[in-house]
Amino acid sequence: MNDLNTIADSIRATFELKNAARDSAIARSREVIRHCAEAIRAIHRREWTNAEVKLASARSAANEMRAGIADYPDLYHAGYSQDALKEVVEAFCTYAIIRNEPLPTPESLEVEQATYLNGLAEAATELRRFILDILRREEGGTAEAERLLEWMDDVYDQLVTFDFPDAITGGLRRQTDIVRGVLERTRGDLTTTIQQLRLQAALQRVEDNTGKA
Repeated sequence: MNDLNTIADSIRATFELKNAARDSAIARSREVIRHCAEAIRAIHRREWTNAEVKLASARSAANEMRAGIADYPDLYHAGYSQDALKEVVEAFCTYAIIRNEPLPTPESLEVEQATYLNGLAEAATELRRFILDILRREEGGTAEAERLLEWMDDVYDQLVTFDFPDAITGGLRRQTDIVRGVLERTRGDLTTTIQQLRLQAALQRVEDNTGKA
């Protein structure tokens, strides 16, 4: 009986440590996601310094989360941990693409490859909002919008080549389908805007020529 008590006590102590690590990781994952959301909001507002601060905070919180579960691979691969790291990829990739900077790698962000691809997919869909803001706010901003649309297209072209089971890719197929739908809608919106601008320019030329006559 004493041996059984010793074994049970040892297992209980191990579980308590793991449970504490889990609770901490869940809390930290929420912090990571919050920083990432704030970074993306700052990006859309073109508050670049604020965005950089939030990205740094997200990276720091992610590092602390990883450190806290380093001894528990199953907690690291749990949904809440990987979802938080996916948000890190989305925020950093969105910033890099919009600022026309080099795209971060999975290694530089310290994330799993499947997590990286899913985060990159979400970054591609996030570009739609920025493109629509450009078209709404900026006259002559179609060149920048077209650059971002090209990025969306390139990301989709890469994602669609990863034809592997969801168990390997973390459900990438569904994310790829979402990117395709967002890409098609955004391309249609941009095409319509360009056509309208061309029509307005043509009408303006006719008006100018009529005034000269």
